[in-house]
Amino acid sequence: MTAVAQIKIAATYMRGGTSKGVFFRLQDLPAAAQQPGAARDALLLRVIGSPDPYAKHTDGMGGATSSTSKTVILSASQRSDHDVDYLFGQVAIDKPFIDWSGNCGNLTAAVGSFAISNGLVAADKIPHNGICTVRIWQVNIAKTIIAHVPISNGEVQETGDFELDGVTFPAAEVQIEFLDPAAEDGEGGGAMFPTGQLIDELDLSELGFGLIPATLINAGIPTIFVNAGDIGYQGTELQGAINESPQALAFFEQLRAIGALKMGLISNLEQAANRQHTPKIAFVAPAASYQASSGKSVDATAIDLNVRAMSMGKLHHAMMGTAAVAIGTAAAIPGTLVNLAAGGGDRTSVTFGHPSGTLRVGAEATLIDGQWTVKKAIMSRSARVLMEGFVRVPGDCF
Repeated sequence: MTAVAQIKIAATYMRGGTSKGVFFRLQDLPAAAQQPGAARDALLLRVIGSPDPYAKHTDGMGGATSSTSKTVILSASQRSDHDVDYLFGQVAIDKPFIDWSGNCGNLTAAVGSFAISNGLVAADKIPHNGICTVRIWQVNIAKTIIAHVPISNGEVQETGDFELDGVTFPAAEVQIEFLDPAAEDGEGGGAMFPTGQLIDELDLSELGFGLIPATLINAGIPTIFVNAGDIGYQGTELQGAINESPQALAFFEQLRAIGALKMGLISNLEQAANRQHTPKIAFVAPAASYQASSGKSVDATAIDLNVRAMSMGKLHHAMMGTAAVAIGTAAAIPGTLVNLAAGGGDRTSVTFGHPSGTLRVGAEATLIDGQWTVKKAIMSRSARVLMEGFVRVPGDCF
């Protein structure tokens, strides 16, 4: 056998929110991977270490969870009113598959920081001290996101005292604005509510539950919301209660497929297997006290509702940033299941409990000509460079 040398590619390993991933500048990728296609996917799969039948990512940069098997490609924006173009790839763990169908809201918090530090933001926009506003074009979903990145002595400030449940150590706060987060002319009918209804019914007869109500929303990321009680849960569950049960995981994947079909994202249930990143499935419940995975006590009086969400087939350890946008948007619209679980009525922000603790997200909804619109959703995250330099992969892997 002829040995093939490894090649090295400039990359940065970053945490953004409660996720982490491998960040690349488009220009640093091998020429064959600078365009979408099989070569790019093969390269990124090898970087992460997928597909891995052992589900450990021992031979790659992935962390063998949906939160840590992520890739980001950034370039100076081709749009004059934006600074950086942001493309996100969710890498499957045990399959040779990268899902490009949606955004990662958590890693969005790291996009501005990376762009500033890697020459993708004009120098005259970066203050010596203060906040640098980075306009991000999210390529996957064709939406604008604004990151407010703290700068100290001309460099991105990463340390601070901002605490984010689901992240071990405090860091600097990065405020993120998701502008016009609902779908317009995209998938799922091009509307915030693809069926035109705030509450639909999903037929779960084959799963033993009959008809159950659901809110199907395109905001941040296509998301299916159901009531925890309607499917036999409390809404206070931690990861073990679901992820250690093959039956529960199979149930949620079937439920996700049924919802995806109702949203118009797939044309038959079998297609859901090739669309793992979207839509998300989440279950909601009125506020109730519980003990978070860290041991922290979450009191019902400190939250508006509880939400648990599935990501890439498993219960997420905290909350996906894009799903948080969906939660905030749905909570702002009276009559959705999220709004009702939070107590109903008009609201401009919501604080919800998740397996790692709590999160607050703000959104304001307006009813115009019978259609709900949301100008932006806002939340705070943090980001930090974990390692930078080069990743190495075999030269014949793509």
